Amino acid sequence: MKIGNRAALIVVDVQNDFCPGGALAVPEGDQVVPVLNEYIQTFLGKKAPIYATRDWHPADHVSFREQGGIWPPHCVQGTKGADFYPSLTLPEEAVILSKGSDPKEEAYSGFQGTGLGARLKRQGIRRLFIGGLATDYCVKHTVLDALGEGFETVLLRDAAKGVEAKTGDTERALSEMAEAGAYSVIRGELKSE
Repeated sequence: MKIGNRAALIVVDVQNDFCPGGALAVPEGDQVVPVLNEYIQTFLGKKAPIYATRDWHPADHVSFREQGGIWPPHCVQGTKGADFYPSLTLPEEAVILSKGSDPKEEAYSGFQGTGLGARLKRQGIRRLFIGGLATDYCVKHTVLDALGEGFETVLLRDAAKGVEAKTGDTERALSEMAEAGAYSVIRGELKSE
């Protein structure tokens, strides 16, 4: 699988609250960081665009248990939990996309309410490489929306981890993404030429 000159990297929600010690920690979520950092360097070397999504919730977000949702409060705007994980090496030129800022709307996908699809199309991007947290929620929804927008979509399997709210969620998500047409690679299978 080649990166090519019409490719972009999307890093999904690698935030403190989704890593060990955070309010909604993905088991071993921090282990995606060094892998993503390698991908970031590869994409920088190709001068390919890099996008990073983040949950950016108001304190009364609909996804929180207190509002009838299924999650504990997490990634509340302006808190340490909403910050990107400190060892994630996002370059200055990375485009940061905030999602989930409407208190009444869930926003698992990096495409929801961010204008990402239109922006990528204006840049002539055709192939997306996606990794981050969590495989079974925000990564899955971002991958499925990317496919729905007509992008060739590649899951960076070694740079994503699932939260497993229910046992088997990650495997089900991987199957759903594959069935929808997503490719799946690990570092050794990726070529930058």
